[in-house]
Amino acid sequence: WESRRKRTDGHDWVVIKLGASGIIHGFDIDTNHFLGNHPPHASVEAVALAMNNEADDWGSLNWTEVLPKSALDAGSHNFFNVQNNNVFTHVRLHIYPDGGVARFRVYGTVSRKWEEVSEEEEIDLASALNGAKAIACNDMFFSSMDNLLMPGRGVNMGDGWETKRNRTPGNKDWVMIRLAHPGVVGRVLLDTAHFKGNYPDRFSLEYSNASCDEDCINKSDWNPLLTEQKLSADSIHEFKLDLPIFCKYVRLNIFPDGGVSRLRIFGKKKST
Repeated sequence: WESRRKRTDGHDWVVIKLGASGIIHGFDIDTNHFLGNHPPHASVEAVALAMNNEADDWGSLNWTEVLPKSALDAGSHNFFNVQNNNVFTHVRLHIYPDGGVARFRVYGTVSRKWEEVSEEEEIDLASALNGAKAIACNDMFFSSMDNLLMPGRGVNMGDGWETKRNRTPGNKDWVMIRLAHPGVVGRVLLDTAHFKGNYPDRFSLEYSNASCDEDCINKSDWNPLLTEQKLSADSIHEFKLDLPIFCKYVRLNIFPDGGVSRLRIFGKKKST
């Protein structure tokens, strides 16, 4: 994003709707490639709007300053920490007085208003947009476990989770996922998009109702959610459970190794 050269007083700004409402922990104001035309300074404000509500006059909103006016370096990542525990839905990036920003990253924790979600509504409990989180895995040599929970289909192999080739007989690779909300799981979707010669031969799912991430990783007893199923290359695989099962965490096991693009765990929220 580059604004025109300003010959009058004032500065430029842009409003961005966050991918999900949440608590902001930090920013990266990336001025990559902008060397003689980067903004010398920037600040950020944030606001929380009701679901599907957009403003007619962005300037009239009750914005909260979460990053005061700060100096930026040219052609660089500019990282800033944020100390604010409020939940926000939109941010406004101010640049002073004008110039170019290559990327603006907002880092934080998703915080959905679960009281607005009906217990009869089926949702993806493993979606990052709903607050699900991959908390541990035994291997992510080629690409991150976090990609499994991203929205949409993967754009390439690097946009999925892929483990290194394992020569150990009977090997199993795994990833643990904290669901966005405890819920009753009814069906599962696993997508091997783009993985053609390197998809897993089989997979299975287990579940846990551990009280916290640490217990899930170190102490949890895992129970079968979906028994071993064969997989195909570059395909969407859908499975319906015989009986819906309540769970807080799931563990995806792949045999013996390989790459998976996306995992969807569909169910209904349920309070513990």
